[in-house]
Amino acid sequence: MARYKWPMGKLLFACSLVFIIPIACSSSSPTNAAGDTSGDAGSSGTIMDPGGSGPTPAGSYTVRFGPVSVPPGTERTQCIVRRLGNPNALHVGSIHNTLGKASHHMIVYRVNDTTEQTAPFDCKPFTDTLDPTKGSPLMITQKKDEVLTLPVGVAYSIAPNQMLRLEMHYINPGSQAAELTASSTFVPIADADFQYEADFLFIGNPDIKLPPNAKTSLGPSFFQLPSEYADAKFFAITGHEHQYGTNVTVAVAENADDLGTTVYDVPGWNWAESKTVFASPPFTVPAGGGMRFTCEWNNTSDRTVSFGESANDEMCFFWAYYYPSKGPRVCAHTNWTGAPLDFCCPGNLGCALLGRQ
Repeated sequence: MARYKWPMGKLLFACSLVFIIPIACSSSSPTNAAGDTSGDAGSSGTIMDPGGSGPTPAGSYTVRFGPVSVPPGTERTQCIVRRLGNPNALHVGSIHNTLGKASHHMIVYRVNDTTEQTAPFDCKPFTDTLDPTKGSPLMITQKKDEVLTLPVGVAYSIAPNQMLRLEMHYINPGSQAAELTASSTFVPIADADFQYEADFLFIGNPDIKLPPNAKTSLGPSFFQLPSEYADAKFFAITGHEHQYGTNVTVAVAENADDLGTTVYDVPGWNWAESKTVFASPPFTVPAGGGMRFTCEWNNTSDRTVSFGESANDEMCFFWAYYYPSKGPRVCAHTNWTGAPLDFCCPGNLGCALLGRQ
């Protein structure tokens, strides 16, 4: 396969726009973008999820996005910033996200903001994801109803009255307005049960060039895990591609020549409802080893499709939840220089040059 020289200067920018849907972007905007600010942002005790999935456990807290009226032909990314409403520090052992009509994905962040912004506002995807002084992402949901259950003793630490940002990427391809709502419910564990802080990594390959009307694969690509993750225990993985994506597989390997042990291979994989696979017990990566991954596509269009944030572009990514935390990072394996290169942010000189930290 001919090498596709992907510009380094766009790498992290595009990594910040991981989630794209198969509809051309529209310049239309919601005419009623005011969020529902009535009631508490967080509530303890038994409450009902807006998604209609039933009562949440006692002691949990919920933040809601919307309702927002989304006009037809609209695609947009908006955020809210709200307090969780917890008077005391928490160790959260599971997060339950629900996405209503018109939503594509939602990212939940733990942030250091001091002022709430309860009305949805336009925001850039993955804002400040790689700046640990401003907060970090906790969970990403592409499915309409998803629960992230962390292993026993593993949790996210939540400060009293923790500020959260919900980032919603939504679309209404229909001919009538649609109402959008979403929720994120935090379920704590007993403080005495907490042992390890959770986090996650993004890993992918931007060297994508898909010929028209053809099935294409990229890989296997080998990303060598940075040495600081030698003790990381990975407990969940989700693959990500765009509309032409047909499969993402991931294996743990000792080196680039090792076929490795498969940890993510979903029969009938669906890019629009990409499944999260949980590993019990969690798996580790051997010293000096890494992740060996392959992406597959069926480009049914009449044009060549390359890597990018556009709805008409493609991506090859997966994210992996792990513990103990070494911080969230966006990483890539690329051959853009003509030789294999593994690249992570933050913590790399290239990140400063790109203005990412």
